[in-house]
Amino acid sequence: MGSRPQPPNLRQEESGLLHAALVEQEEDEDDEEGSEECSSDSTSRAEPLTMPTFDVPYFRYIDDEGTEGEEEWSSSRSLSSIEEDLSTDSVVSDRYVVVSGTPEKILEHLLNDLTLDEEQGTTQSKESDTLLDDFLLTYPVFMSTSDLCQALLGHYCSKRYKGKEDKKEALERKRKVLHLVSQWVSLCSDFLREDEHVKLFMKSLCRYVLDDLYEHPALEKDVRELQQLYMLQRFRHTADEYSPQRKSKVLFHQLSLRENGLQPRGTQRESKEVLCHVYITMDSYLSMKAQAGVEAKELLQVVADRMEVPQGELVLVAVTYTGGRLLLQPHDRVFPDSSRPVGRLHVCRKDLGEVLNPFTDNSELQQRTARLLSLNTWDVAVALTNFDWIFFDSVHEQELVYFTFNRHGSSRHTVALELLLQRCDEVQLWVMTEVLLCPQLCKRVQLIKKFIKIAAHCKAQRNINCFFAIIMGLNAAAVSRLSQTWEKIPGKFKKLFSELETMTDPSLNHKAYRDSFKKMKAPKIPFIPLLLKDITFIHEGNKTFHDNLVNFGKLHMIADTVRLIRQCQRDHMGNGIMQKSSLDVRAYIDYLHIIDNQQTLFELSQRLEPRA
Repeated sequence: MGSRPQPPNLRQEESGLLHAALVEQEEDEDDEEGSEECSSDSTSRAEPLTMPTFDVPYFRYIDDEGTEGEEEWSSSRSLSSIEEDLSTDSVVSDRYVVVSGTPEKILEHLLNDLTLDEEQGTTQSKESDTLLDDFLLTYPVFMSTSDLCQALLGHYCSKRYKGKEDKKEALERKRKVLHLVSQWVSLCSDFLREDEHVKLFMKSLCRYVLDDLYEHPALEKDVRELQQLYMLQRFRHTADEYSPQRKSKVLFHQLSLRENGLQPRGTQRESKEVLCHVYITMDSYLSMKAQAGVEAKELLQVVADRMEVPQGELVLVAVTYTGGRLLLQPHDRVFPDSSRPVGRLHVCRKDLGEVLNPFTDNSELQQRTARLLSLNTWDVAVALTNFDWIFFDSVHEQELVYFTFNRHGSSRHTVALELLLQRCDEVQLWVMTEVLLCPQLCKRVQLIKKFIKIAAHCKAQRNINCFFAIIMGLNAAAVSRLSQTWEKIPGKFKKLFSELETMTDPSLNHKAYRDSFKKMKAPKIPFIPLLLKDITFIHEGNKTFHDNLVNFGKLHMIADTVRLIRQCQRDHMGNGIMQKSSLDVRAYIDYLHIIDNQQTLFELSQRLEPRA
């Protein structure tokens, strides 16, 4: 064979890297004495390190048998003692847990710790699987995708074998790298599709593996898998063709879009769906789901149908951030950069008058409220849950990591998560809007009864995110102050509402919610703001780096928390969560009229029941 091109050099030379800090769980005294003798012998042969000591928080995995009775080691260890541990003849096993280290050394330990099944090519250790998953979920915190690609190429192409026996070890190392790449691309495929570094990395890795086939014929199966992954990366729609479950998701989504008057254009993550706000007054808007490439005429058609106004009487105006007004033509794109609209969107009549005045007590508002009263509460809960599942099923665990560590800047990696959070806020405001726009006392009482039943149905359908939003909307000050209205609520509904409220009780760190949610079977939608609060608590309560070493213990806790998303999404199509709802209900729920001005909501509340 001819000479093979060398991979790019790593950012740092291996000789300059610090060893990863490993903490060994305490064993019995006899084993401990034996390990100390072995460590001392090895240390005498090794060169002493002059690096300073450092402190790291104690961290370990909790195995299946439980370790409550074990005594924890001290959290403060010097680099010399760590070098003694690494110099022993014993092999690093599941008795060791990564606490901290440089990114390169953590990756090296991860590859060394993998134990592959000879036939299946999968890991045999639960601890290895957990460590690998922790690393893949949280690596953006401490290294870029480009650095990871460079490091993986370096590990695959490194030549550290000289004889026949070491050649087998080299093959095993290459297969471990390929297994890690396979898991990485499978887990993060949505984020990696547009990354040019990943495309170049996959192309280079395929070339290196093909070159190794002559020397390592056992890589033939790995080559086929790698080539398939490479093709999936190049052609973004190929993944949908290989997954029957994904086909079902896309089909359901396309049907729902057709029924709602919007053209299907692929999956949510690929087509970049957004929640579009079209203001029909200065302080209220219609919330609707639309594609990023939606045109002005499509939005006008939806608004005209929802507000029962002829489309020919309406125009779409974008109020720019500088205060100017831009009249959009029918075929103008509303989102020219596929992420943000040209400005705040307003639908006006051609004389620039408002389509609806929310302060006007007229028959139009009464008919609008009566429309909700005529809908079946279970069907409304089904429509709300189906809407939320479209976004929640697109949320990736890594989105929570990006959201937590990149809070002050927008990220293209958190689109689905931000849409779900936005929807939660909108449902809360929608509940307030519906109640406060109802001028008749008897109908307000019926509305509140409706919302209590809808909340109970959302809980029964395991949509806890929407359940919380409805309860918070009813508990908002502008609604809860309506004493005359609440006095008319029947006792059984007050009792039901009180029982539902207990789940939202924040005392004891939301113990009531956590206990109840834990008992629910998957699939289920958690209360996303509380999940983000848990991750933020871990993030702000623990340092990400200790003396320039990655605090991997913290990252394990974060990964363990975000894995809840994966558990909740499990098999939601097979469990029949996506139920069929009536077209009338869906047409209403998908286009909610919302007042987002708190001052306006309080003024409406004061009009309904003035202060004594």
